[in-house]
Amino acid sequence: MHVGLESRDLSREEARELRDALSEALSERSEFVHTAGEHREDGSYVVERRNASSAGHRKVFDSFAECRRRYDSLPEAFTAEDCSAADVSGGRRHMLAWHFAEHPAFDCELVSRQPLTVRKRGDPAAD
Repeated sequence: MHVGLESRDLSREEARELRDALSEALSERSEFVHTAGEHREDGSYVVERRNASSAGHRKVFDSFAECRRRYDSLPEAFTAEDCSAADVSGGRRHMLAWHFAEHPAFDCELVSRQPLTVRKRGDPAAD
């Protein structure tokens, strides 16, 4: 193995351990109360209903940045209905609203369960 100007020989076991460590560093799963988010090795980001067993409770974004753009496109206060798009309908829109409210990377909070409503923090209308 060569890293910069350094060279090192690895045993098969050391190489496996390094591969596993790199794989783990590139993929990460975070679980919240209602949802989970997973950064996959291929760069995609998956939002899913926590403990769901079917793909019907999952939305795959090409990247976390794409998920962020979806959030940024939403109004300052949004409902699950606002999360609707050609690729998001039914329960997936509720799952996305919950994920935005739960994930610390999105500066917002749940303000109502009926209807499911999330408000971005820093909204001047909320002050």
